[in-house]
Amino acid sequence: MQTVIEHRSSQLGTTRLCDALGVPRSTLYRRLNPGERPQSSGPRKRSPRATSEQEREAVLSELHSQRFIDRSPMEVYHTLLEQGRYLCSPRTMYRLLEANAEVRERRNQLRHPKHSKPELVATAPNQVWSWDISKLKGPGKWLYFYLFVILDIFSRYAVAWMIAEHENAKLAQRLIRCACQKHGVEPGTLVLHNDRGSPMKAKTTTQLVASLGVEHSFSRPHVSNDNPFSESQFKTCKYHPGFPERFGSMADAMSFGRRFFDWYNEEHRHSGINYLTPRQVHYGLAQQVLAQRHETLLHAYRQHPERFVKGPPKMPELPTAVWINRPADPEKDPGAGVPVVSPPSRTPPLEAPTDPAPPLPPKRKIPGVQGTESPASTTSAAEPGVTTPPDERPSPSSGGDRLPPPQGAQVASQQSPILPAGTNGYTCDGQDLQGQAEFETRSNQYNEARLH
Repeated sequence: MQTVIEHRSSQLGTTRLCDALGVPRSTLYRRLNPGERPQSSGPRKRSPRATSEQEREAVLSELHSQRFIDRSPMEVYHTLLEQGRYLCSPRTMYRLLEANAEVRERRNQLRHPKHSKPELVATAPNQVWSWDISKLKGPGKWLYFYLFVILDIFSRYAVAWMIAEHENAKLAQRLIRCACQKHGVEPGTLVLHNDRGSPMKAKTTTQLVASLGVEHSFSRPHVSNDNPFSESQFKTCKYHPGFPERFGSMADAMSFGRRFFDWYNEEHRHSGINYLTPRQVHYGLAQQVLAQRHETLLHAYRQHPERFVKGPPKMPELPTAVWINRPADPEKDPGAGVPVVSPPSRTPPLEAPTDPAPPLPPKRKIPGVQGTESPASTTSAAEPGVTTPPDERPSPSSGGDRLPPPQGAQVASQQSPILPAGTNGYTCDGQDLQGQAEFETRSNQYNEARLH
């Protein structure tokens, strides 16, 4: 390019050639004369309009005075003009403040604290639970029911749920206490994660969680991504084909909740856990199911290997760790302010059980739904929202993903007497649980040991 310009510049002109080739003339001249560089003319001369040292000190002294300490330079400038004083322009005030590292919000106003991002990891069930509350539309405008759900993030298992007419901390405490007792959570082995709603931040809820020996974790304000598992579970519920536009009554909502959570825990194939059901992962049946799938694929491969273009099928694996806000550097020190939870789990290891699966129980009719059957319910009348351990519940039944359609308020109230007297939709009453005294004794012993 330089050679072309040198040979053609006498005929076409340097400017026209540079414009045609898209080359600045200054670049051409620097390449033609690489040894010639503009020399610095020395230190920059002081502008005659610059303020003197005494004037700068006077301006800073005025800005630091008691009456202007929390005022902006523009306010200071116009206030002094009203008093017949001119020190310098507002821009000069900003330059002087910047030179002294004082350019920021100078007014004495409230600043929100900086919340750290929660980073939690679960390597087995019953290590990290996530819970939240969602509204369900009632029979009329501005009428709602409230769905409380506690979810195990490793297995996606809904360990407890509740539907109530109100959203308050007292109901949340009953649900948390009931879930911990029912699933045998030992003090110091569980993290309970939630957002910053009123029932979650209530002082009584925090005291209850501490008395149970459970670590409490909060999302950042207005950041829904910090509680992704509960949000995803609510979407699964509300986008299900059987979810109605409105619920006619509390009994109607409770009837749907029983059927939905039976389906969600027992039959729903979750993509995040290799299309296993939450119950299979939560109670240690995952490896047995994955081995059975692998054996089926190997048998098909032996019959028609040409159909498997990528070679023999590989053994599917279950995720070994589930994170909330996985750090960018997974090798960083867990002690550097990151609550990494990996205590020993009370649940069985993820190995194939030696005992055969329990036989299917006889199916029962769903109250209020004609021509529809489901496996025996996993909850009792006194505890309609707490799922029971595997030795007390049936195996999952076969069936599609569609729930029976919920009935109206009149049908549900007449044909679905599912609520005991006095519950009003509340579930997980700790007074009705067996072993409540023993559970509270363990919590008290843990608190005493922690204090000493």
